[in-house]
Amino acid sequence: MVVFLLFLIFISCRKEDKFDTSPDTRLSFSTDTVLFDTVFSTVGSSSRVFMIYNPSKERISISSIRLARGESSPFRINVDGISATEINDLEIAAKDSAFVFVKVTIDPNEANNPLIQQDSIVFTTNGNIQDVKLVAWGQDAHFYRNGIIGSDYVFTADKPHVIYGFLAVDSLFTLTIEAGSKLHFHSGSFLLVYTAATLKVNGTKENPVIFQGDRLEPYYQDIAGQWGRIWLYAGSIDNEINYAIIRNGEVGIHADTTGNSPNPTLRISNSIIYNMSQTGILGQGTHIEAVNCVVGNCGNRSVALTLGGKYDFRHCSIGNFWNKSFRRGSALELNNYYFDVDNNVQLRPLEMAYFGNCVIYGEKNEEITIDQHSSGGVLNYRFDHCLLKTELNISDQEKFPGSLKNETPWFRDPMLGQFQPDSTLSALINKGNLSVHQGSFIDLSTDIEGNSRISDEAPDIGAYEFQLPEERKR
Repeated sequence: MVVFLLFLIFISCRKEDKFDTSPDTRLSFSTDTVLFDTVFSTVGSSSRVFMIYNPSKERISISSIRLARGESSPFRINVDGISATEINDLEIAAKDSAFVFVKVTIDPNEANNPLIQQDSIVFTTNGNIQDVKLVAWGQDAHFYRNGIIGSDYVFTADKPHVIYGFLAVDSLFTLTIEAGSKLHFHSGSFLLVYTAATLKVNGTKENPVIFQGDRLEPYYQDIAGQWGRIWLYAGSIDNEINYAIIRNGEVGIHADTTGNSPNPTLRISNSIIYNMSQTGILGQGTHIEAVNCVVGNCGNRSVALTLGGKYDFRHCSIGNFWNKSFRRGSALELNNYYFDVDNNVQLRPLEMAYFGNCVIYGEKNEEITIDQHSSGGVLNYRFDHCLLKTELNISDQEKFPGSLKNETPWFRDPMLGQFQPDSTLSALINKGNLSVHQGSFIDLSTDIEGNSRISDEAPDIGAYEFQLPEERKR
């Protein structure tokens, strides 16, 4: 009898020692992301815990559990009492689990720290690699994670505003952003303004409002596509942006179908949009007025006014000298149709696309695309005293009054998005028309930098008035 009992104990031990070695075996976790949403104003630390589960009917051995950033990580892990940046050969019994404790230490006053600290715990089991992401707020800032603003709200310039995921302004409410505010967006994150909601950006020449990614290291200063877009959703109303800098995202401003308001969907002035991986301004069947704006160097189109609508651009510099990949689109695109879900053509009238005293330029031979459907439809446009890079015939003075074609603007540094005329030879100088100033929603007697347009022979084309080198230093 004793021998029999010993035999049973031996067999059970042998079963327990059997490991699941299948490469298809995958761990389960209580979460895929560990978020530390504590905002520190001084050096501090915080801890979280999650579970690893072995779903197998046999014991498993996790050959490696490690922090992807290793010793440079602000995070530390403890797995079943073992603290290290890497732990090897952790065994978990069949249908059992293990605790993982994660700690992060943050110095929010370290200026070189990312606004959002990230790492991941990488698990290797039978050659199968999985991870759990670690995210912590890295500086003293206002953080918004997949939030909806359900009242009138104001962003002040006291601390940076960091969007992780999305931030939406709910219907009937207004988000006002004060001068000097800085908005930082995590990868893929975006600002959404719902139907009947409103965005007001109140920057100044001295203190513009800045929209950019959340990576502050020098390497990321000119990397496009770091965040999503400012999306003025279909039916948003009375949006106004003055003195903003919008950079390094996918789409600068996406303005959708016109809402229930007598005013344009968007009025934007004295603003710079550049280095977007797709498009600077994307209008879709909407109404936009833009003055004293610079939109340039985007991965596809700088300005795309599609699906019809109504548009009015005055003293704008629209350029595209994108050099980071092949660019399919032109600096400017106009369009009056789309294909529905059944692949049927739907015409949308482009009532008017007016450009007064604007420069539209780039390194391609053709920087203006007029995409009118072959069956016709309404597509009205007018280039009034503009400088154009185009192969279009501009002899029609109803559509191209006073406009110039393919003359050299002599920009200061177009590759860097600096579209100021930088030579007395520039074709922009004194080639504008004062009558364009009439009907603008702001005074156009000064340019985006505050220089007078009415102190010499005629206004210059574009957002900038030419300044002699000695005048720039004043």
